[in-house]
Amino acid sequence: MNNPSIKKNIIISTLYQILSILTPLITAPYVSRIIGTDGIGAYSYTSANQTYFSLIAALGTASYGMREIARNRNDKVKRSQLFWEIELLSVLTSVAMLVIWAIFIGFQKKNQVMYLILTLNLFNTMLDISWFFDGLEQFQYTVTKNALVKIAGVILILLFIKSPQDTNLYVFIMTGTTLLGTMSMWLELHKFVIKTPIKLSHLKSHFHETLIYFIPTIATSIYTYMDKSLIQVITNSNAENAYYEQATKIINLTKAVTFTAVNNVLGARISFLFAQKRIDEIKERIRGSIDYILFIGVGIGFGLIGISDTFVPIFFGQGWDKVVLLLRLFSPQIVIIGISNCLGAQYYNPAGLRKQSAVYIIIGAVVNFVLNLFLIPHFASAGATCASIIAELTISILYLKNSNGFLDAAYIFKVLWKKLLAGAAMAAVILLLNGLGIGNFAKLLIQFVAGSATYLAMLMLLKDKSFKFMLTMLKRR
Repeated sequence: MNNPSIKKNIIISTLYQILSILTPLITAPYVSRIIGTDGIGAYSYTSANQTYFSLIAALGTASYGMREIARNRNDKVKRSQLFWEIELLSVLTSVAMLVIWAIFIGFQKKNQVMYLILTLNLFNTMLDISWFFDGLEQFQYTVTKNALVKIAGVILILLFIKSPQDTNLYVFIMTGTTLLGTMSMWLELHKFVIKTPIKLSHLKSHFHETLIYFIPTIATSIYTYMDKSLIQVITNSNAENAYYEQATKIINLTKAVTFTAVNNVLGARISFLFAQKRIDEIKERIRGSIDYILFIGVGIGFGLIGISDTFVPIFFGQGWDKVVLLLRLFSPQIVIIGISNCLGAQYYNPAGLRKQSAVYIIIGAVVNFVLNLFLIPHFASAGATCASIIAELTISILYLKNSNGFLDAAYIFKVLWKKLLAGAAMAAVILLLNGLGIGNFAKLLIQFVAGSATYLAMLMLLKDKSFKFMLTMLKRR
């Protein structure tokens, strides 16, 4: 099949990421006021526990499957056989985890109904074939379906969530709409695969490979989901978990803007380029990507430092003041994880170096876990935030140090220092505007416009070259 257009895919993926940002921007303020800290804290804790089961069920199917499909996308028979074999493996592991999950639920006396509803997430894992379409760079099929169910989810939440007693219904809407989006992808599958015999002997090889990809995935969960589990266990506070949940929700939205769309598109393309051994082109794309990621990430990070005081009361309502502190502590993570995510998606995974990256992620996970045990008892959710930042920094340093010339610290500094100066100037302008004696919404708007203008003006004054990335990438297929 012909190479899909990078221009088209970046636009599609970016539009979807914008939608992914807009939907929480609509629902989070509403839900935080209706359900409150207890409901959101309970959902954060139970969904974190459920995620461990989904991670094991999925193994490393998403990364491994995407890479294998990308490498064989021009051979319809081969890619079809790979699809059916990898998906069968996913079904088998998901069924096994459903059995263990049922036993786990039987021992839960608190939030049992919520746990039962979260079972839908395991079915979602079983049926999720987005990795196949990503490998083919056919992003329009995954994006369109998921966009529709996200909009449906927003409408259902606004219509039916009216009090804290509707917390379980909220969880059902969140999980149910996700499952519907996943199931809808199967409607388009017949266009890209044919019936092929499944060789059971291949399952052992696929299992071994997905296990390699699974190790860094489960390690990463230590500082994405176990943080929430440890906050609850150590502090026994739904409120602390709720603060952390809301802060990470905003940070995850900023990550989507910063690097998710770019890495989703270029990760699949670079897997194809590695198969063709086009090393110079790969290096060029990675360096262009990191320049763009730092341009967005630094701007958002310093922006969060400046606007958090104004933003949090508007967005979440009263009683969420601690989220201001957490957002400011979290702000460096946008840049730090942007570097490691770029290298993971565009170098380590496409190059087949998942074992190597797994070691670095495990080291970061251990650092995070140990620091959580020391910091959470003293600083609660703020301690978990600091532990996460240090863990991510550890991983990014290891990734950079061992990237074999595809990216290095000298290049990072070369493209970063101007952005840091511009970001600092932007944050200073925003913080000065905190003293405006006007309503919070008007103040936030003024801060956003003034801060953005300052950042862009400083970058132009310093002759930063970040803008060239999009122009270069959009001109090429």
